[in-house]
Amino acid sequence: MTEQPFVIVGGGLAGAKGAEALREQGYDGPLVLIGDEPDRPYERPPLSKGYLLGNDERDSAFVHDEGWYARHDVDLRLGTTVVEIDPRTHTVVQDDGGTVRYAKLLLATGSSPRRLSIPGADAAGVYYLRRLPDSDAIKAAVGSVRRLLVVGGGWIGLEVTAAARTAGVEVTIVEAQELPLLGPLGPELARVFADLHTAHGVTLRTGVGIERFTVDGDGVSGAVLADGGRLEADAVVVGVGAVPNLQLAAAAGLRVRSGVVVDARLQSSDPDIVAAGDIAEADHPLLGAGIRVEHWANALNQPAVAASTMLGGDAVYDELPYFYTDQYDLGMEFHGLVTPDNYDEVAYRGDVAAREFVSFWLREGRVVAGMNVNVWDVGEPIKALIRSGNPVDEVKLANPAVPLDEVYDT
Repeated sequence: MTEQPFVIVGGGLAGAKGAEALREQGYDGPLVLIGDEPDRPYERPPLSKGYLLGNDERDSAFVHDEGWYARHDVDLRLGTTVVEIDPRTHTVVQDDGGTVRYAKLLLATGSSPRRLSIPGADAAGVYYLRRLPDSDAIKAAVGSVRRLLVVGGGWIGLEVTAAARTAGVEVTIVEAQELPLLGPLGPELARVFADLHTAHGVTLRTGVGIERFTVDGDGVSGAVLADGGRLEADAVVVGVGAVPNLQLAAAAGLRVRSGVVVDARLQSSDPDIVAAGDIAEADHPLLGAGIRVEHWANALNQPAVAASTMLGGDAVYDELPYFYTDQYDLGMEFHGLVTPDNYDEVAYRGDVAAREFVSFWLREGRVVAGMNVNVWDVGEPIKALIRSGNPVDEVKLANPAVPLDEVYDT
């Protein structure tokens, strides 16, 4: 009897790293990787960073070189959409009518941009950023327009804004909340990024939504705001969040909440299906149950644990959430997790006004998250502070002369 393959559904970073981890961990059986895009798996951060800016070549985004999959005996099926998963028969159904029986399955279906359903949203010149062709289209627009409207002040919106301003384009950001990045950073640090963009000539319209886009012929020409204000624009980039692609998991009967519910081993409610990346709502040994973050680091690191689980191992995913950004002359790394109710104060070391500092989110004197802005090589000690759970001396914490491993409250 032919051995049934391990199957990976999702052709992004998590899917590619899952295939890599399975081979590295000794799995030498048949392996199928199915992705709905025509390009081999690539990383998404370059799409709003180096590639969009024109600093990096297109090939730099790809996870593996073109021959890697053949060399590692991975059956890579590109441009193929999975339309059904049947856990009862261990069968994956493709849009071309083909089927694959699996022994174990890794779901890594990622997310899709949240789309606006307002008048004019389907006009030419309205862009979303998720895939390589999206980045190509936005890059072309940035090179040809004078005025850009960015809807949404999240990471994607701000990184696109920085790229456009660097190219000399006039940019207006419309953000429904009172500050950009209010959710992931809280008001204290969100202000740093608002000030960064206004200092670079960006017009910020906050606390207001978009009522409709205006259209001239077939193309977008601007927007009418919920407060009646009007904006003119030659192109629009919408970045109002992402929606995890849970349709397959839900239809297959897996337990789903904000994502596919998995334990710390990334095991779903089905013993033969694991999940990784944007869709995984995981129990975390440090942070608790039901943690789902849409960060590049999860797609990069979770697949090694998912592969271990597929092979019968007992590895758990305990990496802290991590993300980074580069905007103008600001480089930033963030470790941990900030929610509106998990911290009670923010402490700083360094020069916030000069944008060269480290910030710490504290709860009852314990560090729950840390962000270094234009300060480098402090990631490991920041993570150690979070993991320790021990109270810190805030005077020492704020003093750059005191090493971070010596700031504990003794």
